[in-house]
Amino acid sequence: MSGSKSSPPAAEHVSSQPDEPLGLTVHSMPQLDPASAVSAAASRRGRLKMLGVLLVCAAPVIASYFMYYVVRPEGRRNYGELIDPQRPLPAVQALGRDGAAVALPTLKDQWLLISVADSACDADCERHLYLQRQLREGLGKEKGRLDWVWLRTGNTALTPALMAATEQATVLQVDEAALGAWLQPAPGQRLSDHLYVVDPLGNWMMRFPAQADPAQVRRDLERLLRASAFWDKEGRP
Repeated sequence: MSGSKSSPPAAEHVSSQPDEPLGLTVHSMPQLDPASAVSAAASRRGRLKMLGVLLVCAAPVIASYFMYYVVRPEGRRNYGELIDPQRPLPAVQALGRDGAAVALPTLKDQWLLISVADSACDADCERHLYLQRQLREGLGKEKGRLDWVWLRTGNTALTPALMAATEQATVLQVDEAALGAWLQPAPGQRLSDHLYVVDPLGNWMMRFPAQADPAQVRRDLERLLRASAFWDKEGRP
């Protein structure tokens, strides 16, 4: 019996070359020419200068936030009562020692420690005037930032002794009704029972208790002057 032999299928061609890794081409960063480098450096310096100017301009605001959020919380243990909302000096005409008209708003740009009493000035009035003088003197080199003010009511002429004792004070004769529309005593007290503080912006912002403790009053005044030292200076512009 005849037959034929079949040959196995031809083997598939397998490449004898190993797989080649993927080639990566690394490109170098472009280099700035000298003129561009100088321009970039100048831009950086300009931005730094601008940032410096902004920081200088913002410094008072930053300081005020620091004083309010960091220093003031401690200062809130104040002895005097804070007035909220604050009340600006009213547009009231007073009379000075020489009889000349003085508008109360012209007193601003200084811290004011104010007492109110009839021109006859009884024992309580004299005690307040003496306390005001002592408190101001006790501030030492900072006393020039605080004015001692007596707002007197009534028409009684001042005695020579009283005029001499208040020589360093700002003494103004004011209508009592007009004054009562601005300053107010604590419940159950009289207007003349307190000492009042007005800030350099012209706002009544604190009232000390009747029969105030001088040491506590002085502590509050020192805190106020210390907290405002970065923006308030001695004297009026």
